[in-house]
Amino acid sequence: MSTESSIDAFLFQQRFWRLAGINILSNLMVPLAGLADVAFLGHLEDIRHLAGVALATVLFNYLYWTFGFLRMATTGMTAQAVGRQDADGIMLVGLRNGLLAIAIGLAIVLLQTPIQAIGFALLSATPEVEAAGLDYYRALIWGAPATLLNFVLIGWLLGREQGSRVLILSIVGNGVDVTLNYLMIVRWGWGSVGAGASTALSQYAMLIVGLALIFPVTLPQRWQNQLLDRTALQAAFRLNGDILIRTFALISTFALFTNLSSSLGTLILATNSLLLQVVTLAAYFIDGIAFATESFAGQFHGQQDRSQLTRLLQVAGISSLLLGLTFGILFAIQPIALFRLLTNHDDILAEVPRFAAWLIPVLGFGGIAYMLDGYFLGLTAGATLRRSSLIASLIGFAPIALLAWNFHSPHLLWLALSGFMAGRAMSLALRVPATLRE
Repeated sequence: MSTESSIDAFLFQQRFWRLAGINILSNLMVPLAGLADVAFLGHLEDIRHLAGVALATVLFNYLYWTFGFLRMATTGMTAQAVGRQDADGIMLVGLRNGLLAIAIGLAIVLLQTPIQAIGFALLSATPEVEAAGLDYYRALIWGAPATLLNFVLIGWLLGREQGSRVLILSIVGNGVDVTLNYLMIVRWGWGSVGAGASTALSQYAMLIVGLALIFPVTLPQRWQNQLLDRTALQAAFRLNGDILIRTFALISTFALFTNLSSSLGTLILATNSLLLQVVTLAAYFIDGIAFATESFAGQFHGQQDRSQLTRLLQVAGISSLLLGLTFGILFAIQPIALFRLLTNHDDILAEVPRFAAWLIPVLGFGGIAYMLDGYFLGLTAGATLRRSSLIASLIGFAPIALLAWNFHSPHLLWLALSGFMAGRAMSLALRVPATLRE
């Protein structure tokens, strides 16, 4: 490698890790707040609050993560506009997706009763756990408009490499969430109601700060004319539709995992929910790299620079794999000491070591899958993401999950989740060479 190439590689790695590092710090606020919520609930005398929140979270995963395309599409399209040096395009992407987020959020609030009826009819739990889940749902649902608009704000800032502003939003939102959770759960004894209300209020606090960071923004007449451009809207809806299907498949997989855990008993549900918190923690860590990958992939794609895409894949791929394996191995070899931070229920702690080793394959394959998700989101390759998620869900997860249900086996259930992550990683990896030849 020439001296000039070595310098270029070093400068790129500095730039990549500057954005990835800020993203990791920002993302880390989210699982830490979630772990605090679990710890507050896990130390209550009655574990039905913890189990109820885990159950209701399945429904909110559908509501919020299904509309995660608002963040993902915004980042990829914004980053490509940055690569093309299209100032108007950068602003129009944010405005279009912002209007869509507001419309969807208001629709969720208006339809909260039928959503509740349908959602909880599909979930299975004891009456006590379901009651706690309903309390959480009824409090959290009012945060929907703010949550979805925050998706767009974060995606837009990430697409512009403004990770420091995303970090500010994360600190505000999650700081408010943890503070209110402590007050409402520990001090005031509101249980699952407090968990839902605190999270909803934190989203509005985050939104207020986010809007303050980007305003004042003027709206020139040319933007008003282009905002509803038919071709641009068709491209946006096509991409959003592909990402919607991709996300729906992913969330359905985790929802089925949680629902099958519930069918194995409240103790297994509570245990698996704690293990999934570790998966979530690692995923947000790795997503710091994935978000940086998404931003740079979009920019390099906009510049038509294939050599930089190759360099990006090398740096991001190795980093993501190492992070995933590190988390998996750490929690597998020290399960009791680490999980005792989340709960003091001895019956749950006794179950954790039986399943902790499954975190290694789940997070090992997951590290590659999350990074490649970011890569293809940056390329706005929605069809590739849609096909990959369906393959992983229908072939990698569903058959083994069916066996787990039939034999009432928690280990088979974790094998199914490992197969899902492996399916995502391998199906996306097979599409990478084509993106470097186009």
